Amino acid sequence: MRIHIYLFIMSFVLLFALPANQTIAQENNKPELSERDSSFERWREQFIQKAVARGHQESVVRELLLGLTPDEKVLERDRFQPEFTRPIWEYLRSAVSDLRVANGKAALKQHQELLHHLQDETGVPATVITAIWGLESAYGKIQGDFDIIRSLATLAHDGRRRNWAEGELLAAITMLEQGDVSRQNLTGAWAGAMGQTQFLPSTYLAYAVDGDGDGKKDIWNSKADALASTANYLRRHGWQANKDWGVEVKLKPGFAYELADDTVLSIGSWQARGAEPYSGRKWQQAELGDAARLLLPAGALGPKILTGKNFRVFKRYNNSTAYALGVGLLSRAIAGKDGLSESWPKHQKPLSRAQIKEMQSLLKQAGHDPGGVDGMAGPNTRRALRAYQHQIGLIPDGFASTQMLENLRVNHKKPGAH
Repeated sequence: MRIHIYLFIMSFVLLFALPANQTIAQENNKPELSERDSSFERWREQFIQKAVARGHQESVVRELLLGLTPDEKVLERDRFQPEFTRPIWEYLRSAVSDLRVANGKAALKQHQELLHHLQDETGVPATVITAIWGLESAYGKIQGDFDIIRSLATLAHDGRRRNWAEGELLAAITMLEQGDVSRQNLTGAWAGAMGQTQFLPSTYLAYAVDGDGDGKKDIWNSKADALASTANYLRRHGWQANKDWGVEVKLKPGFAYELADDTVLSIGSWQARGAEPYSGRKWQQAELGDAARLLLPAGALGPKILTGKNFRVFKRYNNSTAYALGVGLLSRAIAGKDGLSESWPKHQKPLSRAQIKEMQSLLKQAGHDPGGVDGMAGPNTRRALRAYQHQIGLIPDGFASTQMLENLRVNHKKPGAH
């Protein structure tokens, strides 16, 4: 009997001792994931208090975020930076592919009554609405299946764009509270854009409209709602009816290329400086007073385009020159019109991000501040490059090429170079 009692006691001790030892070992070898989970929990509590301060019910927000964990796929896409920048002509080859144009023409024909009604109502061409629809979701077919709440919570916790992501998350909570969408249907792209024309939650709250008259603003399942919301967005951001978004031009020898990007002049002023329509037509009298900027997407060796206000409205939808040009050219192709006449300098090799950083560093050393050394050839880098090109007597087109990088390298090595 005593032996049985002893064995029972020992088994009881071992039963609790072994897990305790295992727990200690586990505590000593906790993966970083647990630290991240703890950090995510702290962020969640802070965000809940912020949401409550903005008027949201604590129980609703807490239940909404309960059980969520950071989405690794979202973080991978947010942090992904290809080694080489993508030439604009490669982007446009995809954006204005034969298949996308054919599908766009079919979509325009199938929904012509709706699209032309929106055109009459807002002044935004049916072809432009269709082009955005095509670029954003392949005409409604590819909308994304990410959980918007989880995606935005992941981006907010990550911290790189916390204020933006938390603002969009608060907007998504408002959508749910208003009954605009159910929790299970709140899906979209990895960064929070949703529906057939990819609205962010804040954009939805500000610009989504009921296009089919059923009392809802369903940009996921209702083509009428999605397309009407897009037309409303463009109209509200200043779309000018009966105005083109851009005109391809030829520039006379000696043209002041340094005016590209930043300078806004009337068409008449651009004409006086040597810009004429590439097609050979003459400027119309009604055009001469229109304001425009000169776009050189591939420098002096590529197409030159005078872009008007409607081009800037495209960029309000997506702040990318390539995207805006893609919308404009796709809309023309859907309408059966020609694209650009000037060929792209496809012989130019794209710079890697490391090479762009080197270029930015060399520009800064030469006294032309590119606004940072980040590997992105944005407007500040183009501005600094134009100043450098002008200084040494080259065409100041601001195009970041391998030739310009080599030029900077050589000049930097010269005696007396700074």
